[in-house]
Amino acid sequence: MRFSIIIPSHNGAERIAKALDSCYSQSFTDYEVIVICDSCTDNTHQIAESYGAKVIDVNVRRDGLARNAGLDIAQGDYILFLDDDDWWLHEFVFELINKAIGTTDCDMVNFAVIWRTKGYVSKPAGVLLPMCAGHCWKRSFIADTRFDDARYSSDTHFLNALSKKKPYGLWTGQALYYYNYMRPGSLSDQHERGEI
Repeated sequence: MRFSIIIPSHNGAERIAKALDSCYSQSFTDYEVIVICDSCTDNTHQIAESYGAKVIDVNVRRDGLARNAGLDIAQGDYILFLDDDDWWLHEFVFELINKAIGTTDCDMVNFAVIWRTKGYVSKPAGVLLPMCAGHCWKRSFIADTRFDDARYSSDTHFLNALSKKKPYGLWTGQALYYYNYMRPGSLSDQHERGEI
């Protein structure tokens, strides 16, 4: 299997369909979707299952630790992370990433992200976005690197750990991911309001 898409969710029933639609409408089909229901009390689990996603239930109350549960069962050669309130911008995202990887055996592919309130974000070659969005990682390169239990910005710590391993990467300025930044109730919104 080429890709594993890992989606952590806490009570995401009202928003996860758009994320899942953006996965299951892809033209490239050699992938699995793993949804981690973290302390869910709504029907997120049932919605994800209805799409055909692998679903696991955890009670860790941290997006990073929930992603770890997905990493532990992922089967794809490469890992993509998607939040339950975000989505892929095109139906050919996985195809483009697969073509970019080609026969290079690269450790990661870095791509641009559109932020709802920030516009278009692309980093120059060699510079990583400090978040899960915008990267595709080789699973064997990630190896036993895992997210810590930080309440906020656990993805920054994870990416710092991976960058210290000096990945061989490819960069593209093409926007492939929509980051629903500052969605009311999201971690970024809670942080902005000083709640975390």
